[in-house]
Amino acid sequence: MFIALKKIFLGLVLIAGSAAILLYSDLDSRHIEARGANRVVHVAIVQQISIPALDEGVRGALAALKQRGYVDGGRMILRQYNAQGDISTGNAIAREVTSSNLDLIFSFSTVSLQTIANANRFATPPRRHVFALVSDPYAVGVGISRENHLLHPPYMTGLGSLAPVEDAFKLARELRPSLKRVGLVWDPSEANSVVTTTLARQVCAKMGITLVDASAENSTAINDATASVISRGVDAIWISPDLVASHGLALIVNKARLAHIPVFTSIPGNTRNGALFELGADYFALGQMAGNLAADVLDGRNPATVPVENVVPVALRVDKTALKDLRDRWQLPDDVLARANVLMDETGIHTQTPQTAAGPSPGASSSTTPPTR
Repeated sequence: MFIALKKIFLGLVLIAGSAAILLYSDLDSRHIEARGANRVVHVAIVQQISIPALDEGVRGALAALKQRGYVDGGRMILRQYNAQGDISTGNAIAREVTSSNLDLIFSFSTVSLQTIANANRFATPPRRHVFALVSDPYAVGVGISRENHLLHPPYMTGLGSLAPVEDAFKLARELRPSLKRVGLVWDPSEANSVVTTTLARQVCAKMGITLVDASAENSTAINDATASVISRGVDAIWISPDLVASHGLALIVNKARLAHIPVFTSIPGNTRNGALFELGADYFALGQMAGNLAADVLDGRNPATVPVENVVPVALRVDKTALKDLRDRWQLPDDVLARANVLMDETGIHTQTPQTAAGPSPGASSSTTPPTR
């Protein structure tokens, strides 16, 4: 009897001891987690070029990170890289950031997604990577499935932002019902530009519009490419989310103005640029969404569990002064003006609350289906 009681007592002592060890271990891990929550994180922001759309996206992302407590020099040490449009520089930046001791790489543009994804394949271990401002992440060869948005490299996630191309052409047709020929300057070597150009061709074929295109693989080719499409009798020029054309937007608009034809774009900016209208992503809002996703990952969310979705907060900007001296008659009906988030006229730039939608509701999310390839 005594021996049995002794065994029971020893068993209880062992159980109590084990419980104490487990509690101590858990307490220690909680202390580690608490220290981790307050530690300084190292983040790199990478963009391929400085254009208003990408700059606005970065600005929105930094605003969201700040709101979540990640401020450069405080809880976050930030490095910012810009390849200035040079692909060799972009590849060098990608190799540097994927071999650095970073908590997160945060990229903006399709080219930056591609260069970092390619370099990250050889990193040990791969760095966590959040991307944004990418037209079609499923089509650019970085391992993201179009059919299953959770199927992607486990260290990577981000947001697709395919522009509402069809809505832009529908709006152009609304402003000029007899619209037949639209010019496009684009870079065929740019994956995101291939996606939007393919979609535009499908849209134009359906609407009975001829898309007259000329390629420009760098900024020096923009002048000749623009002159080429103008010489072929286009009624307007469309600027897609193409990095080269976006960088040369002012030149394209100036040449179109000399030809007395309007320009419309799918890359709304934050300044007046001479385009008649701009219908596309609200890049600041998109940057905020991506910034919150990046903050989630820094807070401990596993990128492998985050599906890569196409989400686009849409904005419409209209410039009434661009109607001056046009060769053909273009109109801006009151209902179109009412749909604009930003309205520009001789008195200045006016932000307004849109009353009705232009295609997808401005400020809302669009999930435009990418073109089949």
